Amino acid sequence: MSKFETRIQKKNHSAIMLAGLKIFSQFGFRGSTLDQIAAESGMSKPNILYYFQSKDAIYEALLAQLLTDWLKPVRDINPDGDPIEELLTYAKHKIMMSRLYPRESRLYANEIIQGAPRIGGVLKGELREVVTTLVEIINAWSDAGLIRAVNAHHLIFSIWATTQHYADFDVQVQAVLGKGDHFPDAEQYLEDMLRRILTV
Repeated sequence: MSKFETRIQKKNHSAIMLAGLKIFSQFGFRGSTLDQIAAESGMSKPNILYYFQSKDAIYEALLAQLLTDWLKPVRDINPDGDPIEELLTYAKHKIMMSRLYPRESRLYANEIIQGAPRIGGVLKGELREVVTTLVEIINAWSDAGLIRAVNAHHLIFSIWATTQHYADFDVQVQAVLGKGDHFPDAEQYLEDMLRRILTV
């Protein structure tokens, strides 16, 4: 395979993924079709099927990429770093992802609301393992007196809820606060809240 062909294939693969993200996040999995993805990507349906066997395959590839991106900052948390700063960095990364990738967040939320039929195994496997490791780190910090004692699982859930809310419920946020960029205020509030919760 020539370099030119490799470059074209990467471009087409990316175009399909972007089109799938737009269609799935707008219409949900059940309401989306390969024809819609083809029209959005500017490619023919047979050409799309050359890269992905089905609509399901595109959807699952998007979710897999999203989980990889979301789990990386958890894995990057340094057990030997300053506990509060490590957790604040993670929370700020999460809210930045909600700001920059709201469609991905909504795609994931829709999958979870439906009972995670396509990524249930990943949630009970890889996600659970990564979260368990983070819980152990948080508990070790707490046992060493570096942060206040907290329920580590619910701390993590709270960070997820308060960051992803701004992507998943953007319409609600804009309806209450008016149109505008509310992320700087949200980030400052989150930092203040976490510092109060965690500081000994």
